[in-house]
Amino acid sequence: MEIDLGFGAGKQHIAVPEKNLLGVLTQNEVKTDLTGEAEVRRALASPIGSPPLRGIVRPGESVAIVTSDITRPMPTWKVMPALLDELYAAGVRREDITLVFALGSHRRQTDEERRRLAGERAYSEIRCVDSDPNDCVHMGVTSRGTPVDIFTPVARADRRICIGNIEYHYFAGYSGGAKAIMPGVSTRAAIQANHSRMVEETSRAGLLEGNNLRADIEEAGAVCGIDFILNVVLDEHKEIIKAVAGDVTAAHRAGCAFLDTLYLKKIPRRADIVVVSQGGAPKDLNLYQTQKALDNAKHAVRRGGTVILVGSCKEGLGEATFSRWIEEAPTSHSLIERVRTGFELGGHKAAAIAMVLENADVVLVSELPEETVRKAFLTPAASAQAALDAALSKYGPDATVLVMPHGGSTLPVCGE
Repeated sequence: MEIDLGFGAGKQHIAVPEKNLLGVLTQNEVKTDLTGEAEVRRALASPIGSPPLRGIVRPGESVAIVTSDITRPMPTWKVMPALLDELYAAGVRREDITLVFALGSHRRQTDEERRRLAGERAYSEIRCVDSDPNDCVHMGVTSRGTPVDIFTPVARADRRICIGNIEYHYFAGYSGGAKAIMPGVSTRAAIQANHSRMVEETSRAGLLEGNNLRADIEEAGAVCGIDFILNVVLDEHKEIIKAVAGDVTAAHRAGCAFLDTLYLKKIPRRADIVVVSQGGAPKDLNLYQTQKALDNAKHAVRRGGTVILVGSCKEGLGEATFSRWIEEAPTSHSLIERVRTGFELGGHKAAAIAMVLENADVVLVSELPEETVRKAFLTPAASAQAALDAALSKYGPDATVLVMPHGGSTLPVCGE
């Protein structure tokens, strides 16, 4: 079977023998009546657990809209026209609206990147800025000890609206909801305090109830105050097929439930070889982001098997602390010990990669130099097909193969 995998702006191609193929984990078929902007407008008109937005905001109030940065596939430009129409209908003035790109711990964006993300209409009508972890207001502390330090334009706004896409997150359970606030527009110290819980057993993809890390995120959101959310679910082509709006918890839970019908994938058994891609740009800009696909793939590979991770990583490793931890590590296992004894934001993803390496080999197909890949304790390969051929040769003629073309979105659940 021939399969294309996203790789930056292009593709990697593999041919998998039918007798070896255990499955291709693509989205489930779901019925959708509306898509795109029409679905967004439907959600805004039918909020969950909340009055309509025009019944919440008032003329003269300042409004901060918090959205994702360039490392996320959130199509902000597709939802902003409907959202602006709602705000204007409520009497909010253009000059009172700020669109904030939640950088978390990521790099600052260029003006062109902000323009592209916001869309021409929003970029020309309202103020569009990146969050700044050095310009924050202390609003309180969660019951778990996480400081709630929020980007000043968000903290000082009369109303806060969070928008984003919902997908699986390897320790927060799901993206979306209050995650726009924590870690989105928080300080590095606050993010570090929250993310240090990633080593807990309950910090895993697809889990909300009992996930202490996620609960801490939502408590931080409550301390800050979130008046309304607008979250979307994207299909494999990055098109909006579902939107939820309204209460930060109720609407988010409805979106997560829909995501499960779309991307939760039951598999009969774990495979010898798992080939996984983030689906291409922007999700595979660097290894720091591409790691998300690897973390989902770990649920599909057998102990002693091989994961072939396909991602451009054209911007390198992607985060200073992440890079430093990799550079300083004598072994992959030392990264796990380090995160247990001294959590450091950025280094946590190096440890997450190391945790996969405890049970499987990982081959990376990327644009990174070979020496950089090896330093990250991964095995470089020139192409996805070359990596697959080598793995098939290693495990023999009866080796089983699972392919995850959108690994950051698809969550395998083994029936064993």
